Amino acid sequence: MQNANIKAIKPKAEIFKALGHPARLLMVDELSHGNRCVCELQRLVGSDISTVSKHLRILRNLGIVRTHKQGTQVIYELQLNCLGTFMQCVEHFLDTRFDHEIRPKSHGSPSI
Repeated sequence: MQNANIKAIKPKAEIFKALGHPARLLMVDELSHGNRCVCELQRLVGSDISTVSKHLRILRNLGIVRTHKQGTQVIYELQLNCLGTFMQCVEHFLDTRFDHEIRPKSHGSPSI
C-alpha cells in the first residue's frame, strides 16, 4: 500500500484498535442497547472503576462514546451508532461460520 493510503486508513485502524480489547468491546455492545452510567459499566466488566474509566476515556477520545451529566452521574452514550449493527453482523457471521462445538453462543452456556 502506498504511504498516502496508509495515512488515510489510520483513523479507521485506531477505531478498530480501540475495539480490540474485550472490555471495551463489551461496553460498546452494552451501550448499543442504551445509555449507561459508569457504575453499570463497571459491574458489567467486573473491573475496578479506575480501569473502566481508562477504557472509557480511550473510547471517548476517539469519539466512539460521549458523555453527559445526569444529576451527579456521568452517563455514557454510544456516539458511533452503527457499531450496534456491526456487532450484530459479527455475531451472525460467527454463528453461521463456526459450528457450536468450536464457538459456543455468547448468550448461552458453553458446550463441552
